Amino acid sequence: MQEMRMAVKKANAAQKDYEAFSQEEVDRVVAAVAEAAHEKSRYLAEMAVEETSMGVVEHKTIKNKVGSKDVYESIKNDKTVGAIHEDSVNKVTEFAYPFGVVAGIIPTTNPTSTAIFKTLISLKTRNAIVVSPHPSAVKCTVEALRICHDAAVQAGAPEGIVGWISKPSMPATTELIKHRDVDVILATGGGGLVRAAYSSGKPAYGVGPGNVPVYLEKSCNVKKAVEMVVDSKTFDNGT
Repeated sequence: MQEMRMAVKKANAAQKDYEAFSQEEVDRVVAAVAEAAHEKSRYLAEMAVEETSMGVVEHKTIKNKVGSKDVYESIKNDKTVGAIHEDSVNKVTEFAYPFGVVAGIIPTTNPTSTAIFKTLISLKTRNAIVVSPHPSAVKCTVEALRICHDAAVQAGAPEGIVGWISKPSMPATTELIKHRDVDVILATGGGGLVRAAYSSGKPAYGVGPGNVPVYLEKSCNVKKAVEMVVDSKTFDNGT
């Protein structure tokens, strides 16, 4: 519990400094984190498969690359500081303002790629993040976060802008999402955990189980559809 509280305290202090960064400074931090994570894609995939006994190294490598480089490419030109949109007709100007501290909940199925992309979108929006890894994927998740944190700091971000719980537990995770200095929750995991995030009284974005049946409509190309379904269900051993 104390580790979690210290991580939130450091993240809160770091975010207060980070929210004053210019768009150029934020973009430099995000680019550095994306590059560092991308370079370690296979290394982190190997760690994840070894620790969780789930998935395929080659496939998790792809996921890590998507979670780092592809996510970066999709957000790099987004304006997240100051005035971001102006409606001259209605005379309305939209300004971007950070939430503060993000609580990130990470699953065991895709631990490293999820940690990377949640860190990137938090930093892009001038938020800090504190992550609670899945107990079965602690080492690989913490390593991914360490890589992201170090790259962010080297690019000028304040120490503690990315934090984590190295000894996660359900009580620690529950206290994290209810902590007074946590402002928004990004929860990926089982249905119970996601419901807990939604019930926290804070803004929460949840992603639960995604294993769904597939309906093939009679007009489809059955052979092509079957190939696509099999590919999607077997990629990374279905994780």
